[in-house]
Amino acid sequence: MHLPRAAAAAFAALLLPFTAHTATATAATVTAATAVRSEVRAAGETVTLAVRDALGRLPVRVEDRTGYERSKFKHWVDADKDGCNTRAEVLKAEAVIAPEQVPRCALSGGQWYSAYDDRYIDGPSGLDIDHLVPLAEAWDSGAYAWTAAEREAYANDLGDARALIAVSAASNRSKADQDPATWLPPAAGYRCQYVADWVADKTRWGLTVDATEHDVLADQLSRCPDAPITVTLAR
Repeated sequence: MHLPRAAAAAFAALLLPFTAHTATATAATVTAATAVRSEVRAAGETVTLAVRDALGRLPVRVEDRTGYERSKFKHWVDADKDGCNTRAEVLKAEAVIAPEQVPRCALSGGQWYSAYDDRYIDGPSGLDIDHLVPLAEAWDSGAYAWTAAEREAYANDLGDARALIAVSAASNRSKADQDPATWLPPAAGYRCQYVADWVADKTRWGLTVDATEHDVLADQLSRCPDAPITVTLAR
């Protein structure tokens, strides 16, 4: 299928090398990025790829956390002005047993499944809403160059159910801002889903991976089905 020339050009720009803030990890990475540039698509388009193929298309770059501050990613916001902020929206969407909602979107009761550590959590107070790809990791991987509005959209992404996940506070704080090279969910049975979702989230937002992260993801995915992922590109 041939894409409109403008659409192809718009999204191809996302895979062009970033500024001197980051460096290309290997010559092979540049070659691979060049090879797929003609196949990339525009923001707002939905793409489906085998997960290992999707990983292979993520640019490999050296990461740099210079200038990162969590406050540069505004959250949690009430984007649709319905009285419930992003945290509450995720809790309502992911509840196994629906919580009671009272005025100002305060939630009580209910039950959730924390996939990271394979346990059920009663009541919202024991839960954190995790950015699957942490804010600091997103910054390292390209968000340093985004506008404030783009970072806010990323931090409150309700457009893809993989981006934000309700998990036990203990597991989320154990993970902190680590990528899969240094942290994987304690629940081994969830790891294939976790790394596939990680690749999907980075694909959605046009983020990069560092060399070690790439290799660990590739190793993990080699033990998993090469399942297709479907992603609507955010940028």
